[in-house]
Amino acid sequence: MSKKSRIKKTLVDQILDKAGIDHDSLVVNAKTGQLPEDIKREDIFKTLALIGDKTGPIIGIIPISEHLSEKKLAKISGNKKVHMIPQKDLQKTTGYVHGANNPVGIRQKHNFPIIIDEIALEKGSMVVSGGEIGRSIRIDSQTLADFVQATFADIKE
Repeated sequence: MSKKSRIKKTLVDQILDKAGIDHDSLVVNAKTGQLPEDIKREDIFKTLALIGDKTGPIIGIIPISEHLSEKKLAKISGNKKVHMIPQKDLQKTTGYVHGANNPVGIRQKHNFPIIIDEIALEKGSMVVSGGEIGRSIRIDSQTLADFVQATFADIKE
C-alpha cells in the first residue's frame, strides 16, 4: 500500500490498537456527510457533552437521528437537571471540538460518567466519532462500553 493511500491513524485508533481492541477506522466526507457503502445512518451515534447539577460533566451517546432526553439522562445519572455544555466551553471541558467528541478520547483524559443509549447494545455494533472531524470508528457496542466504563440506558426521547 502506498503511503498516500494509507489512512492516518487518529489518537483514538492508536489507543484502541494499543489496547488490542478490534475496530474499523472510517473516513466520512465531512462536507457531504457521505458514508462508506456498508454504513447505515441509523448505525451512527453522536457523543453529547452535558453538565449535571450534581455530577458536573456527563457524556450521553445516542443515535444521530434521535434526540436526547435530558430528563431521562438527569434521572439515570443522579442529577436533577442536565444541560448541554455551551459550544464555546466544549473543547476546554472535553478536549475536543464540536463534531469530534468521542468516548474513547474523553475517557482517557476524564472520568466523566458515560451513558450509551440501550439501542446500541441491541444493534451489537455502533459508529462513533474517531476524535477528528471526518473520522469515525465502528466498534462492538459492549466492547466500547467496557473499555470506557459506560453504562447502557434508555436516554433518547
